Order: sequence, then structure tokens, then C-alpha cells
Amino acid sequence: MTPIARRGVLAAPAALGLASAAGRPAAAAAPPVGRQVAGLYRTRVGDIEVTCVADGTIALPAALFGEANQADARRVLAENFIDAATPVPCAVNTFLVNSGGRLALIDAGSGAWLGPTMGQLAPNLAAMGVTPAEIDVVILTHLHRDHAGGLLDRENRPLFPRAEIVVPEAEAAFWMDEGNSGRVPQGSRGGFPYAAQVAAAYRDRLRRVPGGREVAPGVTSIDAFGHTPGHTIYRIASGNAQLLVFGDMVHVPVLQSRFPGWGIAFDVDAATAAATRRRVFDMAVADRLLVAGMHLDFPGLARMRRAGEGFEFVAAPWQAVL
Repeated sequence: MTPIARRGVLAAPAALGLASAAGRPAAAAAPPVGRQVAGLYRTRVGDIEVTCVADGTIALPAALFGEANQADARRVLAENFIDAATPVPCAVNTFLVNSGGRLALIDAGSGAWLGPTMGQLAPNLAAMGVTPAEIDVVILTHLHRDHAGGLLDRENRPLFPRAEIVVPEAEAAFWMDEGNSGRVPQGSRGGFPYAAQVAAAYRDRLRRVPGGREVAPGVTSIDAFGHTPGHTIYRIASGNAQLLVFGDMVHVPVLQSRFPGWGIAFDVDAATAAATRRRVFDMAVADRLLVAGMHLDFPGLARMRRAGEGFEFVAAPWQAVL
């Protein structure tokens, strides 16, 4: 096709539009909405229904992964079309598990504590017709504010009026003892008074659970210490189907999959966190597990494969029918 002919073809729809509009008013364009639709996505694990419920996004500077790693970080981010000159968007997900006639929420999001791009758990639950009062149990991976901040309002009142709160035993023992404050970075020390406020607000509804226990129908805890002293992941199983909800194994997926030895400034024990990350990644690859990550890009579902000396995530295909 010659350039003149091609221009004629491209111009034809516009001419047709003008002709069809003759003699009637032009339709007004809908104004931009300016916000995202509800952050919800469902998947099935055997007879169990799991819904990823987004809480929002935070921005993480690449410097959090250590000065020595910055050249590699900039290169890998650029390869993945992420601007390394600005903080990297980091998704924050929670997972609602409908099993055995009960609703269990894994992590509670950030509530009102981390700014306007976060705290979307409650409105997203409302969009699917679920209120906090309908949640039977909230299961925590750990007590960092982007995972547990949604337990309390600004007056430290409980936001889940009847739910049991499951906290990993080692996590509760660490954060509910102010004597451990010298073992964490200065910026993380606010976790100690917050843990005390959670314990006071939920009192008899707070249950400390060691690893290897069923915490809700089909949901079993697995120790994954390092990022925090009691960081815990959860295996959801029904029949032959499994889903591994692996909390904070990664914060920026393209970096910590490629370089599983990289810690982040929030790690209480970076060396243990790196060893745990490799162990969990190896398990996910060997068992061909579907994984769900609190900081994987929404809807947070992927599988893993080895890539050189590291790993890579392969996003799970979108499913229209469960």
C-alpha cells in the first residue's frame, strides 16, 4: 500500500464518523474517574475460594537493598521497564480465604497508618459485600504495620469486632517484649508499642500459634523466620490443590527473585531471611506450587522457576471461571 493510499484508509473512519454524526447531537464523553476499580481477584484451591484483596501500594527506594547492590538494582529495574530514579511501586495484598464455612483473612493491610495510597482493604471488602464484622479470623504473617496496621483505628480500637486474631508465637514473643527494641533498626521500633496496643485491643481474642498448626480449615502455618523473628507463611490445601501464601519473601519481586541473597533494610535478621527465601523458593519450584505474595504485583499470584543463579516469577493466567 502506498503512503497516500494508507493515509486514505486511516482517514476513512474519521470521515465516516463525521457523516454518521450529521443531523444529531454529538455524544458527550464520560469524564475520567481518576481512581482504580475495586482491587479484587478470586481463585480456587480445590474446594477453597481465595480472594486477593488489595490494600494499595507503597513506594520503596532501591537504596533499601543496600548501597553495594545499587548498580545491579538499576540495571534489573531498567530491564523490567521500572524507573530506578524514583521509588519503586510495591503492591500490598491481603488474602480472604473462604473454607469450612468460615472467612479467614490473611493479613489486615495498613489501615489509616501509611498514607493515601494505602488502606484500601475495607472499601475493597465492601465492594464484594463483606464487612469486617463477618471475618471469623485474621491470620497474620507478621506484625509490620503494612500487614497488621488494619487491626486498629486511630483511637486504637479494634476494627474486626468479633474476629479471632492469630499471631505466630515467635512473632508475638518478640514484639510484645520491649526488651528486644535494641535488636531492630531505629525506624522499626514503633512496632513494639503497636504490638502492645493490638494485644490490649483484642485481649481474649488474640491467639498465639506455633508453626505447623492448622489455623483455619485447610490453612497451615509454616515458620519462615528472618524478615522478622516470627515471620510465618501459610499453606492452603484442598485435595491435591495447594497455594503457598508467602508473606514478605520479596518486596520488589524482580530484584529479590533475581538476587535471593539480597535483604531489605526492614529485615531483623537479613542473613536468616535470605536463607529462608532460598528454601521457600526451592520448595515452590520443586513442588510446582502456586504462590501468593503480599508484595507481588496485584493480584499477587504466580509460579516460580529457576533463572541462572536466581529465580523468576511467572504470573498466573487470569481466570474468568473458577
